Amino acid sequence: MSLGWPWWRKSSGSQLVVSWSDRVLGYVQSRKRPDGSHEVLKMGVERQGVDSLESFAIRLQALRLDGHQVSVMLRPDQYQLFQIETPAVPVDELRSAARYQIREMLDSALDDVVIDVMGVGRTPQKGATHLFVVAATKVVVKEVLDLGRAMRWTVSVIDIQEAAQRNLQSALAAGPRAKDLANTALLVLDGHKAVLTISAEQDLCYSRRFDLPAGFLTSSWLEEAVAPDRVVAAPVDFEPGHEFVPDYNVDGVSYGTDYSNMSVSPQVQVSTDANARYLENARRLAAEVQRSLDVWSRSWSSLSIDRIYVFAGKRSVSFAQWMSQELGQTITPVNISDLFPELDAMNSEDKAFCLPLLGVLMRA
Repeated sequence: MSLGWPWWRKSSGSQLVVSWSDRVLGYVQSRKRPDGSHEVLKMGVERQGVDSLESFAIRLQALRLDGHQVSVMLRPDQYQLFQIETPAVPVDELRSAARYQIREMLDSALDDVVIDVMGVGRTPQKGATHLFVVAATKVVVKEVLDLGRAMRWTVSVIDIQEAAQRNLQSALAAGPRAKDLANTALLVLDGHKAVLTISAEQDLCYSRRFDLPAGFLTSSWLEEAVAPDRVVAAPVDFEPGHEFVPDYNVDGVSYGTDYSNMSVSPQVQVSTDANARYLENARRLAAEVQRSLDVWSRSWSSLSIDRIYVFAGKRSVSFAQWMSQELGQTITPVNISDLFPELDAMNSEDKAFCLPLLGVLMRA
């Protein structure tokens, strides 16, 4: 999306990527090295608080964030993502056909949303081709553009987290083995939502979201979860995600539609302990991740998953170890120091919040 603003910092040679959601701005400013890699110059998080938009813009101008050409990444709370069979229409009619097809699945009125489409990277065996459909309300887009006007930005790209996440995991998995193998990433960025993506040959092929209870990453359940006789509670607040996932059907068997009726094992005892509730929610999350991996292995049997990455801020390593135990396979914590070594010196909380913005930098 190009808005043709009349002025920006042409001489800086830098790139600015931002997210603007719930009055919180995340930003990463970088410049390209001669070899095509990105050097992060600065990154951070700024909260609007009680400031007016004008006062907030003045604060951002003091950080020299004004007047740039900008790529914006929408966070999952700002849009819906659907996967549909590709409509049998000419290419120039895909958006209109997709808009009609998702009309009953939208959280908002059809006239209140703007949509875009992108192709799904791989077709399941014996299946039809699919499209991802992104639907954002006009209110969300207006909020982004209002800040852009206040900051004299040229908004050149509006991207989504799943696409940015695909770029990151593809870069991490790059190598001679990556050509005919898929890779998976599960990112928990803000403690209340996890996003799962599966990518192959740098294309996004599959995505799911999971809503997590408040405090999921800040309690001590993860350290206590290694005890084999741990008493856990019945789940009360885990949500496996409500976005539409197509009903992949292989040899007459349906995979990918039953996400909710997961009962607690009879031998599990009920407890009111908060950490026990988090542990049971985590086990349900692991079960849903396994369900997605099963969907993949049955629907894309010719394309095995080579790597599984997880990110959970400061707890990425222990979360990866725990997920490895639950899933019975090697899980790798996301480590982007090789791609962005200058991030090691930056605030860890800001780094976690801004992590997907780094994927937008890698947009082809």
